[in-house]
Amino acid sequence: MKIVVLAGGLSTERQVALTSGTGVCKALRQRGHKAVLVDMFLGLESYDGALEDIFDAPDGLCGQSRVESVEPDLEAVRRSRRDQSPSLLGQDVLTVCRMADVVFLALHGSCGEDGRIQAALDLLGVPYTGSGYLGSGMAMDKSVTKRMMDSLGIRTAPWRDVHYTESDIPRLVEELEVPCAVKIVNGGSSLGVELPDTKEQLEKALRDLLRYGDHVVVEKKIKGREIQIAVLGDEYLPAVEIIPRGEYFDYVSKYQKDGAVELCPAPITDAEWRQVGEMALKLHRGLGLSVYSRSDFLLDENGQAWCLEINTLPGMTPTSLVPQEAAQVGLDYGDLCERIVELSLAARKAART
Repeated sequence: MKIVVLAGGLSTERQVALTSGTGVCKALRQRGHKAVLVDMFLGLESYDGALEDIFDAPDGLCGQSRVESVEPDLEAVRRSRRDQSPSLLGQDVLTVCRMADVVFLALHGSCGEDGRIQAALDLLGVPYTGSGYLGSGMAMDKSVTKRMMDSLGIRTAPWRDVHYTESDIPRLVEELEVPCAVKIVNGGSSLGVELPDTKEQLEKALRDLLRYGDHVVVEKKIKGREIQIAVLGDEYLPAVEIIPRGEYFDYVSKYQKDGAVELCPAPITDAEWRQVGEMALKLHRGLGLSVYSRSDFLLDENGQAWCLEINTLPGMTPTSLVPQEAAQVGLDYGDLCERIVELSLAARKAART
């Protein structure tokens, strides 16, 4: 098949997406597909061949990509694009997507997981991987997801939806309990997350997070083991336990070598695995998701799982968790990429009928 692997974009997870996309594109090419890597934001401005020949481009336009220890400078990325239009879609992105048999969405964060690119591709009649626009948009919003958890009876930490400005911070510091977790509603890769233990730390967290936007979710801090589990098709996979080297599983821990110990399958009981798996599957279905997702939990000392969030386009980098889980059921990285394509084509066909 002719496959566009759409990566990059303009979210705080841009570098993660490029690394995911590079791995996916190379794996699909090794399996005989004409896959090509396209940066959603920069587009094809650096490609100097004929557009009709792009699927024969050497190495599928794949370069080398790795996740740095700091989040990308998005303003620098904006300035680097020759086309300085406000569009999040770079040169010829939609044109080349229309030429493909399927678009593999290797995008993470608000630029890719919020449903907008899915809606655009739906309007063009172009098949793509993962969930549709509506489920993606709901799952990207932590506030909406929390409401869905509550309605489905999925255990999650007590929480509060907060819209605020700088002038609201003193009042919020008095009202909110600590320790707590403060999260921007549309973040990912642990960016835009603060975990204050004191009122002073809470005040600083609220000020710092205003750079991402004025909408956060504040939830009670739950102590427990970090357990993450993926849904593929209509089944959940073996779980992973994350033991970060530092105090928390932050951006550095997630993507830097030796940043965390990842145990797959997680050393939990069969009952605990089924508990998190059934909760993940219930949330996946409740949000109307399809193909694959990954849900994050904390498992407390009493063996009770608390759901944190769900990811509709989980990472596919060399250190990512879904490939590790798939390997436990006999799917290597290339098999997993192929399976995601097959399930996605079936999901898009079902959505049209």
